[in-house]
Amino acid sequence: MATLSLSSRPLTFLRPNRTKRPLRRLLRPKPLASSSASASALTPPTPRLDPTDTPDPTTLFLRPASHPAPAAALAAFRRRAAALVPPSAPHLRWLLAAAAADPSSDPALLRAPLDDLEAMWARHVRDRRPFQYVVGNEHWRDLVVAVREGVLIPRPETEAVVDMVREVEGFADGWWADLGTGSGAIAVAVARELGAQGRVFAVDVSEVAVEVATLNVQRYGVQGKVEIRHGSWFEPLQDVKGKLMGVISVRVY
Repeated sequence: MATLSLSSRPLTFLRPNRTKRPLRRLLRPKPLASSSASASALTPPTPRLDPTDTPDPTTLFLRPASHPAPAAALAAFRRRAAALVPPSAPHLRWLLAAAAADPSSDPALLRAPLDDLEAMWARHVRDRRPFQYVVGNEHWRDLVVAVREGVLIPRPETEAVVDMVREVEGFADGWWADLGTGSGAIAVAVARELGAQGRVFAVDVSEVAVEVATLNVQRYGVQGKVEIRHGSWFEPLQDVKGKLMGVISVRVY
């Protein structure tokens, strides 16, 4: 592995340990009512599959709200979806917030057809797909970070990393490396705190991570302060040897 020679300034390594959190109780789908009338009201329609169809790869919350859904159809979807989870589960509200420009309007304008939302909800509840991958984003710090499968979902405890960086003397005009940037959440958040001379070099070996991090950098308009580099650890940083103020790296257990 390539190493970086140190400049006259101390090189600060920020590697917060991430402890395991207790496993949450799995949500179990509620059994549907046995009567035929109740079953017809709660059982979702069988998705119509067309082998020529390709799913929209665009993150749900970034799609245009161009699919009208009558209030009655949206209410029926709510009932079917709510029947599969405990009443206190918040994700259905979050799904509708991400999918609808205004859920109270009639018709509501959705960012995906109701059949697609039905399929997304089924993948989350029945297939245990993380909800952030369903809607394609995570609310982290003051950002709405785009994510997708193949990129780790930013964890709440890593929000403190940005505060740790800000406490380093002279951080605002320093050059920082974010190794294993993933979604680019830390790189974007740090860049928004930097001064005119500050820079973040966000590195990841995953091509998927590079694509997602680039999207988030562009969405928040910090292209002038964040440079995404594809590669392993320090390998893409040979030209900044001795110039970094600090290295940010979050370990995953």
